[in-house]
Amino acid sequence: MFSVTSRRVLNTAASSSVYGSRNGLTSFLPLRCMSSIPSTMKAAVVREVGDAHALKVEHDFPTPEIKPGGVIVKNQYAGINFIDTYHRKGLYPRDLPFIGGQEGGGTIAAVSDEAAAQGIKVGDAVAYSVFGSYAQYTAVPAAKLLPVPEGVGLDVATSCVVQGLTAHYLTSTAHADLIKEGEWCLIHGVGGGTCQWAAQMAKLRGFKVIGTCSKGKADIGGSLGCDELIVLDEVPGTSYEDYESVDIVSRVMEVTEGKGCKAVIDGIGKSTMDISIGSLAQRGIFVSFGNASGAVPAFPVLRLIGKSAYVTRPKLLDYTTTREELVSRADEIFGWLKDGKLKVSVDTAFPLEQAAEGHLYLEAGKSKGKVLYQID
Repeated sequence: MFSVTSRRVLNTAASSSVYGSRNGLTSFLPLRCMSSIPSTMKAAVVREVGDAHALKVEHDFPTPEIKPGGVIVKNQYAGINFIDTYHRKGLYPRDLPFIGGQEGGGTIAAVSDEAAAQGIKVGDAVAYSVFGSYAQYTAVPAAKLLPVPEGVGLDVATSCVVQGLTAHYLTSTAHADLIKEGEWCLIHGVGGGTCQWAAQMAKLRGFKVIGTCSKGKADIGGSLGCDELIVLDEVPGTSYEDYESVDIVSRVMEVTEGKGCKAVIDGIGKSTMDISIGSLAQRGIFVSFGNASGAVPAFPVLRLIGKSAYVTRPKLLDYTTTREELVSRADEIFGWLKDGKLKVSVDTAFPLEQAAEGHLYLEAGKSKGKVLYQID
């Protein structure tokens, strides 16, 4: 079986077109629902972009309305991801105000007739990725639901949705098949969440993997099966890797016998851009998917000419464009979990009331696995 390690909530005048006031879900037909869904709920809301304390917990936010073809999920967990911090800070703009999060897991509390016709029932355990998961209830299109298999906990299933699916497309598709079995892949930050998944999946696909991590996360990095682990000092006062403490490019070239890596998977961003480009093999691809240390600055495309290299800046939504693609990726992940081929580390589950603390913890680089909110 799979391995899980556990280490440790808009104003009521918000637009009725999205979160309209309600007199109980039974007034919205056709519908099947639990009778206990309240008209308001607890949610973590951003009204003004800013630091982690811009995320405020409100207790009287309107519960979302069900839509045709959709369901209402009563959330038990919400995943905390770096992209949530980018939304909160305004790096990736969203209309204000908004409920944070885009990853959740729980049980279905209400079902439209269209969803019921697909066999979806009240009480089904599901995970999903749509905006607004930092709340007790979320409206989710049926096409976005992932049924949680028997034997997989909701905390693990929730962890799979963004980080697991992201790691899946990064290691299976985003590299455009420019890396083949037996070739080298550099993955930064394998001691953290998404790239723990990515390192393991890259190995499952037959790649040789060089991982980087901080000294404080070397135990995690060493457990993932990397062929080479480059352990870095930590930036004083933080848990982040100091990417200047080791000459990573020289070490990569030594390990790969001067060839470099056919793919570099980089969620760190500003601090690792030069390292990533310098570590590429001829006709290798720099896959830049995150900004943990800051956004990657613009650079001239002529930088890539020395090795005829490629660069891509992908996002998950473009790699789950159809229901079939979403389910195919999830099925492979859940299959690996059941077969014991993936290890999932749930680092910490903060109560939703500690919404700001959850973001601060993630941004400080403290996590050694998935960070969640637990929602009551």
